[in-house]
Amino acid sequence: MSRPPAARDAVLDAFEGILVHDGERAATLDATARAAGVSKGGLLYHFASKEALIEGLIGRLEALVEGDVEAIDHAPEGAIAYFVRSSVAMEHPLDRAVVATARLAQGGNAAAVRAIRDARTRWFEAIGRYVADPAVALAITLIGDGLYYDSALHGDDELGVDAPRAAEMDALVALLERLAKEPPPATR
Repeated sequence: MSRPPAARDAVLDAFEGILVHDGERAATLDATARAAGVSKGGLLYHFASKEALIEGLIGRLEALVEGDVEAIDHAPEGAIAYFVRSSVAMEHPLDRAVVATARLAQGGNAAAVRAIRDARTRWFEAIGRYVADPAVALAITLIGDGLYYDSALHGDDELGVDAPRAAEMDALVALLERLAKEPPPATR
C-alpha cells in the first residue's frame, strides 16, 4: 500500500525547516523524522538516505525555480518588475527552498552548490530574454540578490530598517527598465 504524498511532503518540509532554522548539522534523519511526526522507518520509506532527502529538496527547489521563471515570462507587469519586486519576498516556499539548499551548499554539499548555481543561471537567462545588454541583465539579477539579502537581514527589524518603500521600488524598476531598453555598447 503506498503512502500519501502528504507524508513525503511533510518529511521534506521538516528537513527544509531544520536546515533553515538550525543549519545543516542539525538536519539528521532522526531530527527530520521527529519534526515531521513520522517514525524513522516512515521517513526511510520515502527517502532511503540523507542523500535521497537532499535530492528531494533539490528537486523541490528546481520545480519552484521553474515556476518562478514561468512567472517571470508571463508577468503582467513585465519580467524586470516581477523579478525585482519578488526579490524581497520572504517566507515564501521558493525562499525557504533556496535558504535550505544554500545551507547545504555552505556545508560543502556539491549537489546543493550546483543547484544554487543552476537556479541563478536560470534567473539570469530569463532576465536576459528581456534585456539587450548582458551586463544589464547581470546587474538586474545582482540587484535582485541584494534586495533579497537586505530583506533577509532587515525584514522585520526593530531598528526600523525595512525593504524599499513602494515609491523607491517603482523608481528602481523604472530605472532598470530604461537601462534594459538601451542597446549594448559597441564592441571594438
